[in-house]
Amino acid sequence: MTILVVIYLLVFVIVALAFYAVMQLKLAGIKVKDFWSFIEANQILDKLYIFAKQYQEMSSQEQIIYLKEAEKVFNAFEKIPDELWEEEYSKYKEVLDKYKDIRMIRWTNN
Repeated sequence: MTILVVIYLLVFVIVALAFYAVMQLKLAGIKVKDFWSFIEANQILDKLYIFAKQYQEMSSQEQIIYLKEAEKVFNAFEKIPDELWEEEYSKYKEVLDKYKDIRMIRWTNN
């Protein structure tokens, strides 16, 4: 019986913490869906940052993939207040610079 009470108590605490987190997001003016896409975009940003550092020359297909993934990151980051991702600004800036370089190269080639 005590194990059942402990399990119910743990479930209640988990639900309460999830509810509290959602309420904090709502109070900050952030939609939960936007915050979730920000978390996913942050993971993509890390990968793009490493990719931007390692590769100087990309094939045309790699450039297109990079541009599409970078645009997803930029869209997700636009929906979140700057204070939440200021620690990632250097990575964001590096990915943005590489994005601009690729766009310029593709524009001049066309």
